[in-house]
Amino acid sequence: MAEHTESDDDADSPGPTPATASAGAGDGPVPGDPNIMTSLVRGLAVIQAFSRDTSSMTIAQISQATGIPRAAVRRCLYTLRALGFADTEDGRHYVLRPRILSLGHAYLSSIPLTRIAQPLLRRISNELNESSSIAILEDDDIVYIARASASRIMTIDLHVGSRLPAVFTSMGRVLLAHRPGDLDQRLARVVFQPFTPNTVKDAASLRGEIERVREQGYSIVDQELELGLRSIAVPIMASDGTAFAAINVGVHASRMSNQDLVSKILPLLRQAAAELSLCVG
Repeated sequence: MAEHTESDDDADSPGPTPATASAGAGDGPVPGDPNIMTSLVRGLAVIQAFSRDTSSMTIAQISQATGIPRAAVRRCLYTLRALGFADTEDGRHYVLRPRILSLGHAYLSSIPLTRIAQPLLRRISNELNESSSIAILEDDDIVYIARASASRIMTIDLHVGSRLPAVFTSMGRVLLAHRPGDLDQRLARVVFQPFTPNTVKDAASLRGEIERVREQGYSIVDQELELGLRSIAVPIMASDGTAFAAINVGVHASRMSNQDLVSKILPLLRQAAAELSLCVG
């Protein structure tokens, strides 16, 4: 199918600096750094423009989302399509292809933690008949890097690579509790969306909860992200005392109380976290 190209009114306009074209890449590259490959930065920004809510996008929509000129977006999509990472059915709306998963797989397969953790998560999940996961902190989200699912208890289909806002999750809070140095900046960026009536409503309450998590060494989130879902998490510590990941178990609220989470699940999670800490170092 011949590729339809949209009007490239912006073709001759100066493109954004690498910092503005990084689209979700944390702090982004340093503007003006001659060693930065701008075309690669733009290509990654185009990939990151796609999401659950924007799984099909036009060149104009991607350009608006990333700040990259339409002509450059078109070239990025042409390249991604030629390599099998993207496609279009009508020449206008683009989608990512399954091959894009190979980029994430390369990262996940290089992390010893994921290979070590998966059998352990399955053991926990089988023993409790509940879902168990491991996540890391990336920007203001947690990213799932390993998961054993016993049953689906959320309307969101969680899997390896899924992202959730860190401040509203048990794993996110135990990770944030061990990063007190940048907590003020993180809290300033929080949009307090009322997912449920239980969702924490302001920065002061959230700060108090994270401080409590730091003191007790675990976090329980009780139906804040979704009604009916309770979860408990503990940090996985490195030898230098930093928390590089977190492990949790999620349950339906009708099956376990918060007290049950502490008495029945917390010891298992602490043992698993200690094993993983020893293996990873």
